[in-house]
Amino acid sequence: MKRYASVEEARDIMLEICGGMPSKELPIADSYGRILKEDVRAIFNVPAFDRSPFDGYAFKAGDTAGASRDNPAIFEIIEEIPAGIFPKKTVTAGKASKILTGAPIPEGADAVTKHEPTEFTEFQVKIFQEFSAGDNIVITGEDVHAGTVLARGGERIDGATVATLAAQGISQISVFARPRAGIISTGTELAEADTPLSGGLIRDTNRYSLEGACIAAGAEPVYLGRAGDTVEAIAALIDEGLRTCDIVFTTGGVSVGDYDLTPAALEMVGVETLVKNISMRPGGTCVFGQRDGKPIFCLPGNPASSMTCFYGAALPSLKKLCGQKEFLLKKIKVLLDGEFKKASPLDRLIRGKLRLANAEVRFTPAEQGNVVLHSLIGCDAMALIPAGTSQLSRGAMLDAYLL
Repeated sequence: MKRYASVEEARDIMLEICGGMPSKELPIADSYGRILKEDVRAIFNVPAFDRSPFDGYAFKAGDTAGASRDNPAIFEIIEEIPAGIFPKKTVTAGKASKILTGAPIPEGADAVTKHEPTEFTEFQVKIFQEFSAGDNIVITGEDVHAGTVLARGGERIDGATVATLAAQGISQISVFARPRAGIISTGTELAEADTPLSGGLIRDTNRYSLEGACIAAGAEPVYLGRAGDTVEAIAALIDEGLRTCDIVFTTGGVSVGDYDLTPAALEMVGVETLVKNISMRPGGTCVFGQRDGKPIFCLPGNPASSMTCFYGAALPSLKKLCGQKEFLLKKIKVLLDGEFKKASPLDRLIRGKLRLANAEVRFTPAEQGNVVLHSLIGCDAMALIPAGTSQLSRGAMLDAYLL
């Protein structure tokens, strides 16, 4: 067991026990947001034939040599080619085919003009400028060449991916199954969102923060319930979670108070503790472990502390379990857009928002505090203040993790 690990050490210890989920076949229309199991290569060229990018006329470019407003090139129109219809006639010298957007280029033609700058009748078209071979033709394979990797395994499927697969005639795709992420809240002081508050009750918000984060990562959140302040009650829910889910998150009960019973509950159900506390603020009070290869992350109860610990040390494991190839949070350099006056004896992760100004990425800290939840809204990064740092001035350079 590692005590007071760094964020990176705790993250890496838990990554070691996280594999990937099995795969399943899905219709592409049901695959949005899922994680692709393996690389997909193009079967066909897209487009499969040379085609016109707009409504106009197809002709031999050489026939426009010397064409001008005073000396137009004049062509006889030999057919009209709508989209979806293959040309029937070959374009020869002095001939042109009327062509609509997306229609195949007729044999013999090597250029296309829009109809707007021309003068035309039903039988004839005048062109007032010179063209070169290949002008205004969308060539075969301009979008995709056969054999090209269209999408890579471990990447999230979006609308463009689905559309590209559809263009290849691929209607089924192999994706990773969504891991079931069990979520447990602890503490008799917690109440549900629709419960009137009385006495010292507070509403359980950690459940919803974690559910949203799990969905965003590609997992299926499973709320297992709220355990009271007994070892047996907490142990029962943890055991259920490890039996029925692929990964488990708990919040609360991991400190050293009389009612912080989660570590004892873990021991009761045979969880091997791998990490005990992280050297960071906020969110450093935590317990991570595993049973039968299934990871469990016991996070602190304070809302902001809980999510800081989740993003800093737990999210990469969840993303890896989901099948994501890029499971580590991306790290960039940012300039602090404001001051941070609090000293940081330990590594500190602060939440905030990014903006681009004068070709520089600037990070504006949100309101901090272990119980300050609302300031997480809209945050897209967490900046790392290294241990031993005193107050920071505007313009300080920091590493930031993209959320």
